[in-house]
Amino acid sequence: MKLKFQISGMTCAACSARVEKVTKQIEGVSNVHVNLLAGTMNVDVQDESLVDRIATAVTAAGYGATLSDKKEKQIRDVNANANKNMLWRIVLSFAFLVVLMYFTMGHMIGIPVPHWYHANAMTAALLQLLLTLPVVHLNRSYFSRGFKALIHRAPNMDSLIAVGAGASLIYSIVNMFKIANNVGMNGMAGSNPHLYFESAAMILTLITFGKFLETRAKGKTGDAIRKLMDLAPKTATVKLGDRLMEIPVEEVAVGEIVVVRSGGRIPVDGVVVSGNGSIDQSALTGESIPVEVEVGSKVSAATINVEGYLEIQAQKVGEDTTLSQIIRMVEEAGGSKAPIARLADKIAGVFVPVVMAIALVSFGAWMMLKQDFAFALNMGISVLVISCPCALGLATPVAIMVGTGRGATLGVLFKNAEALERLHKIDTVVLDKTGTLTQGKPAVTDILPVGISENELLSLAASIESKSEHPFAQAIMNKAGDMKYPASIDFETLPGRGVSAVLDGKKYFGGNSRLMELLGISVSDYEEYKQEGKTPLHFACEDGTFLGTIMASDVLKPDSGDAVDCLQKMHLDVVMLSGDNAKTAASVAGAAGIDHVISEVLPDEKANVIEQLRQNGHNVLMVGDGINDAPALAVADVGMSVGSGTDIAIESANVVLMHNSLHGIADAMALSRATMRNIKQNLFWAFFYNILGIPVAAGALYPAFGVQLSPMIGAAAMSVSSVFVVTNALRLRFFAPKYHKANTMEIVEDVTSDEMEEEIMETVIKVNGMMCSHCKAHVENACKAVEGTTDAVVDLQAKQVTVTGSADLDALKKAIVDAGYEVLG
Repeated sequence: MKLKFQISGMTCAACSARVEKVTKQIEGVSNVHVNLLAGTMNVDVQDESLVDRIATAVTAAGYGATLSDKKEKQIRDVNANANKNMLWRIVLSFAFLVVLMYFTMGHMIGIPVPHWYHANAMTAALLQLLLTLPVVHLNRSYFSRGFKALIHRAPNMDSLIAVGAGASLIYSIVNMFKIANNVGMNGMAGSNPHLYFESAAMILTLITFGKFLETRAKGKTGDAIRKLMDLAPKTATVKLGDRLMEIPVEEVAVGEIVVVRSGGRIPVDGVVVSGNGSIDQSALTGESIPVEVEVGSKVSAATINVEGYLEIQAQKVGEDTTLSQIIRMVEEAGGSKAPIARLADKIAGVFVPVVMAIALVSFGAWMMLKQDFAFALNMGISVLVISCPCALGLATPVAIMVGTGRGATLGVLFKNAEALERLHKIDTVVLDKTGTLTQGKPAVTDILPVGISENELLSLAASIESKSEHPFAQAIMNKAGDMKYPASIDFETLPGRGVSAVLDGKKYFGGNSRLMELLGISVSDYEEYKQEGKTPLHFACEDGTFLGTIMASDVLKPDSGDAVDCLQKMHLDVVMLSGDNAKTAASVAGAAGIDHVISEVLPDEKANVIEQLRQNGHNVLMVGDGINDAPALAVADVGMSVGSGTDIAIESANVVLMHNSLHGIADAMALSRATMRNIKQNLFWAFFYNILGIPVAAGALYPAFGVQLSPMIGAAAMSVSSVFVVTNALRLRFFAPKYHKANTMEIVEDVTSDEMEEEIMETVIKVNGMMCSHCKAHVENACKAVEGTTDAVVDLQAKQVTVTGSADLDALKKAIVDAGYEVLG
């Protein structure tokens, strides 16, 4: 079973490594993962009786551990209060520090200091101590945590700070006693041992200030998750008989009817049982174009009913909704560790002890070189405070959290950090054909009438097929759209052959070539169409009259070709995997722009194909959507499932696209590359900073150049390094895919034929503001009302209207603007 603990007191990667280590040593614990950013620990245990043992072990290591039963809002409130307390500590610390610096260093920059301060060294020392003690008290947590960690032989960042600031403080107090013993008790400050009170106060104040900035920045890494949480409505309107009641969304039960009016946010996952509307799904899928829904359509929680009235029967509520699953997936991915993080973890585990050893060696070396005690101590303290492992520990997790969060806003869900890292190494993308490259359902591609017109054949076919449940029948009905067609009677299914129905007193048939043979009608084999993957559906009358053929096939998604082009521009080898025969597969691949085709592959052979590609040295991304894709998704280096796929395909995949657009593949690849680049930048600067800073702090430049790094500068530099790493990772929040086809504004005019008496033009106008079918109708009607327009067709996805005819362009633009929309070009 899985347990989640809230861990308090962790400040760096060394802390998280220590907590992880002591927990793994407990018998019965099989898996431990500590999230430094969230302050949590997920543990797999044999039984719940181990809770007390885990808490005891973590507490003994110097940290706090409590079983997490708080909701996100409670945790946020606790964190907000902690940040507020930290801010007050900083304000008060700076107030005392400024006064202290005025007395100790004011004279260096020409600021007059009262005469009484310099008149007596003991007075000056006591004043410095009194101004330093409040700063020490306000930031005492560094000492309590740091020395506790030292006692448990697991030094961390707090140990470095506690030893560094403590050494300055104790050394200064010892020198105070020396001043007190001076003859006459009235020697000038300059003639007495030097005091380091201001160094101790400055170290504590600057580090706390740095931690505050770091905490503020880290807080922004979870913005994506918080925004997702805020999408969920707090109440729902439930229909109880003839009355409506507003209740908290947690109280909605499966099976209840929820009412959502225009502009409302849907509170549950369910199916529409009454009404129709236009749903904005951008919060979940990243797609900005609203989707039209009607009775029978499935809807998800957190989507917005832009226009219309809906009654929805709840199917999934609370933690079972799609939104909750997305939030859970993003949290788990953001908190998981990428393989590249193991290097930083290993180094962080031994970093602090090594730094403390270097500080001691530095101190000892300068003492052996006959430098005075104060100089050697200064060098040792500088090494301690400049070498904080925070930047090293934060380099990977903050980038992973921000990257996975940004992916969620683009409709790309990474299940773990390992998938995010692996994806940037991919060199081969294998695309399943059916349902991935194609729509996954047949659509009418060609109408081939014999003796009648195309519209007459389509009308007849719609009449016959209107009562059929066959996918080809649905394709014909979709093609017919709003076409008026006569009603048929005596509908009959002819198993394995087709259907028949009576229309205007005559019996008509629609079906395959075997049905035509039974009717004694000879039809063409249409081999050239079959090679393109098209299936013929023949139509005839009972008197033996052949009326024509309608071709249907599983057509490419509208953006498949462009998505493949994007992947090829990213220097990826794109492969299509299909069970179709070689000619059909080659035809589909050619239309999509894919050169590498693997055809005639049985479902259970797909995994073998992927494994063979990997054995040939390729890093393979498999993209699929069906149950038969699950083994291939699991065996690939990275498996990716489209959001419309089956549950088992989504479970087997490492990455899930929440929409059907294959552009999500390029988005995910680009985001992975950007995230890994960011992590490498962070690790480089974290390592470079310490490699450069530690020798300088130890005094490596002093013999040649006289450069000596004070502990105050070291403390400031340490804080800046951590803030730099977090800020660099936050740049990923602004990541934008760059491989999409340019959405340029254009006006196209085509002369169709020289033989036509009048020149007919097609003018494509980009229009902003169209969101649903009502907008579509408004713009089309506005354009059709302009003199010279013969037809106007709106493409909502492309946000454009194609106007046929000789209408004046300015008149068309004016008509669109008058209708309430914006003309882009």
